[in-house]
Amino acid sequence: MFLAGVAVFGLTSLAAALAPTPLVLNLMRFAMGVGSSLLVPQIIGMIQRLFTGPTRGNAYGLMSTVVGLGLALGPLIGGLLIDLAPENIGWRLVLAINVPVVVLALIFAALWLPKPQDDDATSPGGLGRLDPVGAVLLAAAVVLIMLPFIQFQSALGAVLGGAGVVLLAVWVLWERRLGQRDPGAPMVDLRLFTVPSFTWNSLVLILYFAGMPAMGAVVAVYVQQGLGHGALIAGLVTVPAAILVVAFSAQVGKRVHRLGPRMLVVGTTTAVLSSVVLAVSALVTNGVPASLWWVVAGMTINGAAQTLIIPSAQTLSMQEVPEHMAGASGGVTQTAQRIVTATGMAGVTGIYYAVSAGADHADGMFAAALLITGLMVAAAVAALIAARRASR
Repeated sequence: MFLAGVAVFGLTSLAAALAPTPLVLNLMRFAMGVGSSLLVPQIIGMIQRLFTGPTRGNAYGLMSTVVGLGLALGPLIGGLLIDLAPENIGWRLVLAINVPVVVLALIFAALWLPKPQDDDATSPGGLGRLDPVGAVLLAAAVVLIMLPFIQFQSALGAVLGGAGVVLLAVWVLWERRLGQRDPGAPMVDLRLFTVPSFTWNSLVLILYFAGMPAMGAVVAVYVQQGLGHGALIAGLVTVPAAILVVAFSAQVGKRVHRLGPRMLVVGTTTAVLSSVVLAVSALVTNGVPASLWWVVAGMTINGAAQTLIIPSAQTLSMQEVPEHMAGASGGVTQTAQRIVTATGMAGVTGIYYAVSAGADHADGMFAAALLITGLMVAAAVAALIAARRASR
C-alpha cells in the first residue's frame, strides 16, 4: 500500500506538472490526494507495529521532523522556483520536483522496509472490505461545509453548509450501524474514540492542523499582496521555523515517554502566542503596516509550537491503541487532519479575502489571525484535559 501510494503520488505529480488546462490540473491534484491517502496511514501503522516504548516516541519525533521540514521548506523552495523560472514554467516545476523524490522513496522503501508477513498476506479484508457509502457521505459533507467559504458567501452558502453538517451526522450514524454489524466494515472504527488518550490527543492535533496550514497560506498571501514582497521573501519567512523543527523534533520525540503531556500543553500555549503575534503584525500605524519582522517572529514561534505539538500528540494518541487497530487509527487520524486542514484553509482564507475586499490586506490578516487564535486556544484546552487525564 505504501509503495502503491508513493507511485500514484509521483505519477500524478508529473501529470499535474504537464497539465494543459486548469481542469486537468485540478483532476491530477485530486489524484495526488488519492496517492497520499494510500501512503500516509501506512507510515503510522508501521511505526506502531515496529516500535515500542520510548523508541516509538523517537520514531514519531523523526517523522515529525520530516513532516515539519516539508511544511516549512515547501514555500521557500516553491518561491525560489517561481521567482527564478519563466512565468509559465515555475508553477510546473513546483509539482515536478516531487518526481525525483518519489523515485528515491521507492528505491529506499524497497530496500529497507520489512516485507509483508505471511499472516498479513492471508488475513481477511482487501478491497471487498471498503466502505464506499461512508466515503461518499463524508466527502459530500466536507465539500458542502467548505462551499460557503470558497464559493457561495450568501444565504445559499449557509444552507449548503448546514446541509453538510446534517450529512456529517448521517455519516456518523451510518458508520456506527455498519460497525455494529461488522467491526471491520466501516471506514472509521468508532471504537477508537472509546480510548480517551487517542480521542483527546487526536483532538489537539486536529485543532492545530485546522489553523497551522491556513496560517502559512494567509501569511504567504499577506507578505506578497499586502506588503508587496516577492514569492522568495514569502518563502524565507518560514526558514527560522524550519530550522527549529529540524533541530528539535527528534529530541522532543525522545522525551515524549516522560514529558509528553507537559510538552503538549507548552506547545499549544506557544501556538496561541504565535497567532497573537501574527495579529499584531497586521496592526497599522499611520497608514503603514507593522514590520515584516513581526510576521517572521510569529512564524518562528509557530515553528517552536509545531516542534512540541506534533511528535507529542502523535505519540500520546497512539499510546493505548491496540496493535491490531494501528492502521485503522492512523487512517482515522490522517483523514481527520486532512479534512480539517482543507476546511480550515477554506475558512481562514475565505475570511481573509472577504475582509480584505471591504478594507485592506492588513484587516484581512488581523481577522484571519484572530480566527486561528481561537482554534489554538481550543487546542490548548484539549491539551490541558489530556494532560490531566494522563496525570491520573
